[in-house]
Amino acid sequence: MASVLGTSSTAILAARSLSSPTSKASIPSFSFNPGQSYVKRLYGGIGIHGKKGRSQFHVAVTNVATEINSVEQDQKHAAKESQRPVYPFAAIVGQDEMKLCLLLNVIDPKIGGVMIMGDRGTGKSTTVRSLVDLLPEIKVVYGDPYNSDPEDPESMGIEVRESILKGEELSVVMTKINMVDLPLGATEDRVCGTIDIEKALTEGVKSFEPGLLAKANRGILYVDEVNLLDDHLVDVLLDSAASGWNTVEREGISISHPARFILIGSGNPEEGELRPQLLDRFGMHAQVGTVRDAELRVKIVEERARFDRNPKEFRDSYKAEQEKLQEQISSARSTLSLVQIDHDLKVKISKVCAELNVDGLRGDIVTNRAAKALAALKGRDQVTAEDVATVVPNCLRHRLRKDPLESIDSGLLVIEKFYEVFS
Repeated sequence: MASVLGTSSTAILAARSLSSPTSKASIPSFSFNPGQSYVKRLYGGIGIHGKKGRSQFHVAVTNVATEINSVEQDQKHAAKESQRPVYPFAAIVGQDEMKLCLLLNVIDPKIGGVMIMGDRGTGKSTTVRSLVDLLPEIKVVYGDPYNSDPEDPESMGIEVRESILKGEELSVVMTKINMVDLPLGATEDRVCGTIDIEKALTEGVKSFEPGLLAKANRGILYVDEVNLLDDHLVDVLLDSAASGWNTVEREGISISHPARFILIGSGNPEEGELRPQLLDRFGMHAQVGTVRDAELRVKIVEERARFDRNPKEFRDSYKAEQEKLQEQISSARSTLSLVQIDHDLKVKISKVCAELNVDGLRGDIVTNRAAKALAALKGRDQVTAEDVATVVPNCLRHRLRKDPLESIDSGLLVIEKFYEVFS
């Protein structure tokens, strides 16, 4: 693939002005240390002992002699092979702005998700679902329905936290980050969780059956056609996105569980606008347009036909690029905490937000995080003005107040203000 990543048209404009005449506007290719390997599968468990101090929660980790036997490994491999084949992320042609936003959120989930709006048939859903192969592995408590983090009390379910306080040993395994599809027709009970009817009838006890928000904890929640989502489900997502917890009150049961997820939505603006409250919850906003270049359109059609004809062979042809991209993401995630951004750049970012009359401080926070994630993706430990130019349209364009008489694109408005402040 000639270029894994790129920039938006507005970001390219800014990047050119900030770089030297010989520099390129698109993101350069990234190099890796061949000795580094992120894919470390942990077949076994880690025991957790916890004690609560006066000021913070302490977690100690000890090894436990539990192993996943070869039968279970074969079952996992067979299940993976039987899944519906996913179009490789590295094989997607064009749409660099959308791909960049998705990758930055995988590197730093605290950016807050992506809203992808664009024409029909531009590969929005295909691109999001292709992200599954690139998702890194995380530690989870084995058998826990909430994908609890054994090292972070804020991402633990109540039962896991109580077990740790009692000093019980818990098995921990490495698993891929979840991606959960939220269908438009889903009921509130299916999303939030409800009473376990089977257990109530057979055992006569009230028990909670976790929903999609529980499954999406520490993962990705994808909503296709998010602008058509029912208002009551939008309210549920707003509550969970704001607090990071889902609280369910059902027939005498009151339960709360962690629900921290990367919210990814896609939609067609012709089918309706998104509620401003929900739009503000998305960290970044990517606009997707139809490819106009005839040669590029032919290439997309041919690649898709090749995938439909033989998905396995097509995926194998992109295996090397996929693995390289996985290593790139893993390296960026591990070095993200080392990336620094100068105070002067922070001040200029906040000045851009202030002069654009962006409500609240989410725009400032997200722009700083996205710029640092991009620097980590490029393999650097220092954020540059070019990094800010690349991400600032995606971080701020959906936070501007709507002016019905304004004809210029909101992303261009952001770049114009960026020029004024950074020049």
